[in-house]
Parts: sequence; C-alpha cells; structure tokens
Amino acid sequence: MLLNYRSNSIALRTVLIIFFLLSTACIKDTNAQQMAPDFILPDLSGEMVSLKEFRGKIVLVDFWATWCLPCRKTLPELARLDKKYRDKGLVILGLSIDDPTSYDNKYVSGFKDRYKIEYRILRADKKTYQSYLGTENPRVPTLFIVDKKGKIVAKHEGFETGVLEKEFQELL
Repeated sequence: MLLNYRSNSIALRTVLIIFFLLSTACIKDTNAQQMAPDFILPDLSGEMVSLKEFRGKIVLVDFWATWCLPCRKTLPELARLDKKYRDKGLVILGLSIDDPTSYDNKYVSGFKDRYKIEYRILRADKKTYQSYLGTENPRVPTLFIVDKKGKIVAKHEGFETGVLEKEFQELL
C-alpha cells in the first residue's frame, strides 16, 4: 500500500512538473492560419488605429501591461526589432491591457518614454482582448504575428529572445 502511494505521488508530481513546463514555455501555434480579428482602438494620444490599415506589412500585435514583469523583459527586444525592421515593413502594435481607471494614458505614456518605446501603444478593449485571447485569463505577454494578408501566422505566450527575429526574417 505504501509503495502504491509513493508511485502515485511520483506520477502526480511528474504530471504537474510537465504541465508547469509546458504552460510556461514559449508557444508557437503554427496552425494559427486564421484571419486576425480587426480592431479599431485609440492610441495614447486618442487617435484611432485599425489593424486593417497595415495590410501589406508584417504586424506584431503584443498584448502586455505595465505591471507585468515578463512584459517589461520583452520591451527592449521589441524596441530593437522595431528600429531594425520598421523600414522593411514591420509594424509593432503594443496593446496595453492596463485598466484605464487605474493606469491612465499619461501613466502609460510615461512608462513608454521610460522604456524608450517608439512603436504605437494602443488601449485594448474587452472585445479585442477576448477576440484574440478568449475569456479565460491568458498569460501576458501574448504576441501574435500577422502576415501581409492579415492572417495570424504565429502566437507566442511569454517571450523567448531571438525567436521573433527569425520569424520576421522569414516573412519579410
């Protein structure tokens, strides 16, 4: 009986470890060949921005928040990729999921300046959030790569240095 308990306990621990590793790894959904849901969202200055206006370009849609530590780790690389590939047809749109009643545009703009972000930051609404991320609590950052035709070609939950650049080079 004791042996059976120990083997069940080890099996349960193994399953939990595997689940944890899979849930925290960078995920690329290679079967994501669906059209990216369009959105029209305000940027930090109040100007409305539509995803459709960037057809013909590669678009990285980054769902993030100022309070998210993993998101903060992605910002330097996204800023570097923006500078390197902007003139080659890459557009990065940071969709802030910060609650506007707690983190207003002035706060997010200050955060943007502090982290030297030059790409556009938009305020995600519930509809956009749910159309991309569903109704459950997804991990942030979650990044979607949208090809020139408007199709989602990759999804990354979390962040892994260097992965995005390889994909951009293939698409551009």
